[in-house]
Amino acid sequence: MLDVPVPDAPGRPARPVPSPIHDPAPARAEGGVRMRIAMVSEHASPLAAAAGLGGADAGGQNVAVRALALSLAAAGHEIVVHTRRTDPRTPRRVVMAPGVTVDHVDAGPARELPKDALVDLMDEFSAELAACWRTERPDVVHAHFWMSGMAALPAARALGVPVVQTFHALGSVKRRHQGADDTSPARRVAVESDLGASVDRVLATCREEVDELVALGVPADRVTVVPCGVDVDHFRPTGDVAPREGGFRVLSVSRLVPRKGVGTIIAALAALPDDVELVVAGGPAPEDLDDDPEVARLRGLARSAGVEHRVRFVGSVSQDALPALYRSADAVVCVPAYEPFGLVPLEAMACARPVVAAEVGGLADTVVHGVTGHHVAPGDPAAVARALDGLRAHPRRARAQGRAGRRRAEAEYGWDRVAAAHERIYGEVVAAVPSLGALTTGSPA
Repeated sequence: MLDVPVPDAPGRPARPVPSPIHDPAPARAEGGVRMRIAMVSEHASPLAAAAGLGGADAGGQNVAVRALALSLAAAGHEIVVHTRRTDPRTPRRVVMAPGVTVDHVDAGPARELPKDALVDLMDEFSAELAACWRTERPDVVHAHFWMSGMAALPAARALGVPVVQTFHALGSVKRRHQGADDTSPARRVAVESDLGASVDRVLATCREEVDELVALGVPADRVTVVPCGVDVDHFRPTGDVAPREGGFRVLSVSRLVPRKGVGTIIAALAALPDDVELVVAGGPAPEDLDDDPEVARLRGLARSAGVEHRVRFVGSVSQDALPALYRSADAVVCVPAYEPFGLVPLEAMACARPVVAAEVGGLADTVVHGVTGHHVAPGDPAAVARALDGLRAHPRRARAQGRAGRRRAEAEYGWDRVAAAHERIYGEVVAAVPSLGALTTGSPA
């Protein structure tokens, strides 16, 4: 843990930098044995993570599931990730890496569907999982997202296999912030409450989520905080840098939906000098930007604020190209109305860039005010402008915060550490079911 005191700020007492994983040295899985781990990620395929993300239903979950599977396989475990087939030409099973197989489950039409439309396919998805697991029984099942839990829990319970659940986002939070614009199925909150009370362990990605889960009726002793991680070898301070001109570059990386707060950053730009530019990454492919309604809305905001010439949309960016883009920035801004976890601040920190972040969800844990960046209230352009102007005016301070962010990313959020925390949880739930102990296949290779 980085035990660095946070400097006093108005309304903010000094406090130590929090460690996201309470166990300072997470143990390997029970007895160091090799486990057969089934992950269920019904709408977020790990195979999509290497492509340019930014669509309405593609983002951090794809990246997190892929990275966790690869890290667990590197530790010697056998991973199968079950995701819904969206293309009839895709083979049923694809080897993603040694020890990691992606299983394309047939449930509904083999084409892309809106995420919220998948709920009616979960019984079919669950039946397919049950058939698969009767033949290849896993030691533990890890469901990612609430609909994955709907499918996984009955199939696993029929075989006496323990289930770990990560929600990645909670319907109660989405409903509170989006109101009538929330398109989630009406039963989502009730299903999440039932799932949380029924699975063997719930993994919350941040401290704020624990409070939400307890409010849903999930027993507090069944919840463990295990954050998402970041690939600190891929996202690093050194390497290629995306082309840029002079001045101060602000970078936003996100899906282009209103709740992500890009409009707040554009409004902040109007209060900053003319040498400050904003690069917005995310959304559709570059050639499709002109047809995107959210891009049109944001461009309209920029015109109204008189900063259209200082805002550049680059569209979706592949994971391979992202580090160079982060390294081209002087600061990264992430100010959503709410955020279950948020990988962007971690990626920016790993690239040694200071982060201005809304103090919500996982961003309240990852970014440390005054140490690795600055917290602001969501929807507050003036606060964003003040934070950015301070970084611009004090480049040495900005570089120091970037270096502190890199240290924090390495010490607390590297995927090897996060995967080891998952292993420990898996080992605990497997050990609590004595009949499953004999199913492990020996020591890792």
